[in-house]
Amino acid sequence: MASLNALLVVGTDTEVGKTVVTSALLAYWQRYRPTQAPTVLKPFQAGVGDRELYQRLFFPTLSLEAITPQYFDAPLAPPLAAELEGRTVDLALAWRTLEENLQRSPWVLVEGLGGLGSPVTYELTVADLAAAWHLPVVLVVPVKLGAIAQAIANVALANQHRIDLRGIILNCPQPLTQEQINQWAPAGLITQLAQTPVLGTLPYLPDPESPADLAVAAATLELGLLYPDAAQLTAKRS
Repeated sequence: MASLNALLVVGTDTEVGKTVVTSALLAYWQRYRPTQAPTVLKPFQAGVGDRELYQRLFFPTLSLEAITPQYFDAPLAPPLAAELEGRTVDLALAWRTLEENLQRSPWVLVEGLGGLGSPVTYELTVADLAAAWHLPVVLVVPVKLGAIAQAIANVALANQHRIDLRGIILNCPQPLTQEQINQWAPAGLITQLAQTPVLGTLPYLPDPESPADLAVAAATLELGLLYPDAAQLTAKRS
């Protein structure tokens, strides 16, 4: 089976910048290439946050259920959050919603939860789901001490599952100097060790809910490997 016309955004852990990266990519395509702009899907959400942001900033006419078909109140791993409510994680519902998104949009940005090793059910991790659904992946790595090891570990997990890992995006969760970025997350070393391209570094954004700032930040990334049509983008980056 070929890869779906979608891209799964995963991180090395929780709170590493998946939502910022997803928002930046959405903002970029909506601003510079609106006819090829993707829709967004966060199949599972535990606790308030991402789906509400995506609706407010990018998709005011979409229902929260169209963005996130399965919502759980407790901010825990989905199987644990679902169990608290006497529910189970419904993979079939998530797949149907992805198919519906693919039918109405050129492609779909799918935001994962946690890292590739994070549980989706008691039997499956995010890596298992990415492999089973043939989702190409971009890995978000926060720039901090330990970034190199986290990147390598997640890339190894992706390789183990034969996932189509398109590249790595470094994300600055706080204001950092270029020297700090080079020392904590050297792109050349990560690329060499992981045998996976680093597509660039998303800078710290004081206002991560500004579509204009998000679009400009994403324009600094090498987007050609993320989605085939990205290599042909000719929009002005201003």
